[in-house]
Amino acid sequence: MQWNDSGLILSVRKHGENSVIIHAFTRENGLYGGLVRGGVGRRLRGILQPGNEVELTWRSRLSEQLGTFTVELRKSRASSLFDAPSALAGASSALALLDIVLPEREPHGALYNATLLLFDALADQPDIWPLLLARWELGLLTEIGFGLDLTHCAATGVTQDLIYVSPKSGRAVSAGAGVPYRERLLPLPSFLRARSLNPDAVEEATTEDILAGLELTGYFIEKFIGEHHPKVHLSARERMLVTLRRRHAPDSGKIITENDPA
Repeated sequence: MQWNDSGLILSVRKHGENSVIIHAFTRENGLYGGLVRGGVGRRLRGILQPGNEVELTWRSRLSEQLGTFTVELRKSRASSLFDAPSALAGASSALALLDIVLPEREPHGALYNATLLLFDALADQPDIWPLLLARWELGLLTEIGFGLDLTHCAATGVTQDLIYVSPKSGRAVSAGAGVPYRERLLPLPSFLRARSLNPDAVEEATTEDILAGLELTGYFIEKFIGEHHPKVHLSARERMLVTLRRRHAPDSGKIITENDPA
């Protein structure tokens, strides 16, 4: 059995003397693992970096076996982040989440395309990627069947003044309906109600809004992890949040516009 596809390398671990096992998120085939022979060698070491975009050929005698990869570099995305610690933390968080939550061998084409847009922003738009990351996480929740319903109020059905989310149902709650329960509801930043990752779409949000958005998506990501992967700790995501809070602490009221120049 054999297929060819493009993908992002999510993780790499050594296997034996000279080989590695990689996990890759591919455009047409979803999350796949495979052995790369000679993966610790000089030629492949720089290619097999988490975050790099590659061309993959996967082969196996039987479809259920681990299989082997041959890998060619398509775009060196990892190297463009080495001098940007906060963007590198954002990339590491996104890659780790994909590696943990995606089911194996199920295609998620829309999520793959959104991930490439996110990585473009991580490299080129330092003031925009945190906003896009929050939206990307919202889309990730939808892809794994844990999506939030932010279109109308769970209690009244209205579509205006949606400022809360129920931590139990993941549904939006309006300002009026949420008054008696506001201490138990999660804040809903307005920028999350529009899910586009198009960098040409103008959207303004304060850094406080963006951090609140990441807290919201993080709550439901951790809820999913607790139910499906109870022994997993999201350390890469925690490091990303620490980095962002430190970066924005002096100017938490700063307005971020989604199509600001880098």
